[in-house]
Amino acid sequence: MSLKETLEQLKKDALAKIESTTNLENLNEIRVQVLGKKGSMTEVLRGMKDLSPEMRPVVGGLANEIRDLLTGELEEKKEVLEQAALNAALEKETIDVTLPGDELNIGVPHILTQVMEEIEDVFLGLGYEIIEGYEVEQDHYNFERMNIPKDHPARDMQDSFYINDEVLLRTHTSPIQARTMEKHDFSKGSLRMISPGKVFRRDSDDATHSHQFHQIEGLVVAEDITMGDLKGTLEVLLKKMFGEDREIRLRPSYFPFTEPSVEVDISCFKCGGEGCNVCKQTGWIEILGAGVIHPSVLEMSGIDSTKYSGFAFGLGPDRVAMLKYGVNDIRYFYQNDLRFLEQFRVKG
Repeated sequence: MSLKETLEQLKKDALAKIESTTNLENLNEIRVQVLGKKGSMTEVLRGMKDLSPEMRPVVGGLANEIRDLLTGELEEKKEVLEQAALNAALEKETIDVTLPGDELNIGVPHILTQVMEEIEDVFLGLGYEIIEGYEVEQDHYNFERMNIPKDHPARDMQDSFYINDEVLLRTHTSPIQARTMEKHDFSKGSLRMISPGKVFRRDSDDATHSHQFHQIEGLVVAEDITMGDLKGTLEVLLKKMFGEDREIRLRPSYFPFTEPSVEVDISCFKCGGEGCNVCKQTGWIEILGAGVIHPSVLEMSGIDSTKYSGFAFGLGPDRVAMLKYGVNDIRYFYQNDLRFLEQFRVKG
């Protein structure tokens, strides 16, 4: 058989193998067997040295045509097999969208976060700003700027976690108010803010006390602010939190940073004021402390107390949550017991 006939037979056999192969691995083996450095095409062309000068270009041209043909057929077959493999994979991985999906266990905010956000929403609707601050605070802002000097007996009620003589974990969120008042530009309008966050006190560890709890304090400073403005604001808040039929009352009290100061009670939401175990048979529940800002507190912030006045209040979201949802131990909020927390999965 001549070299030319051998090339023709090689082409015929290779095309047949390419046509019949069904996977990419076999196709690559055919490529190596026919066109590789040690393949059958190379072996045939080694015999060209024995050809006459006239036949070498003829056989060489034929060899190039066959090589180009087989290369094209191999590439075309490769594309066909790759597409077939892709189609098979897609068919195998097809998802039946009509099947019921797996139920996802989606969490909700902690009940204390829910209560705090509910309170924040009320004040956002009233045009207040929400301002947060440092949990590690200077004694100067935590106590002295609140009209509580170092020898003041009110410090005993807020026995504290000190880092050094002048730095402590804040005992209330009032330092945020002091820092905000000294920066506020009253030429641009009044100051209305609430300051939510965690506070820390060396307190009893029992059903109603915790060394860490939450607080939301509110502050308004403007011209001609009165106790009536305070009462109206608190009525809006407490009716929203405990029901529109709630009544509030103000009782005289004492706080170093307000004068006059009041304790704020709401009519019992369980008995309607008739007396029960929740209100201790009084018909009223103490809910927060408030008052008109002491002139000294304003002056320490560089505010003219003869021109501006204001009110401040502070309430504990933990206590609000306990009353609103009938929780009798504050420690439940911090023990991460899912049996307790999952009772409050539905927000609002």
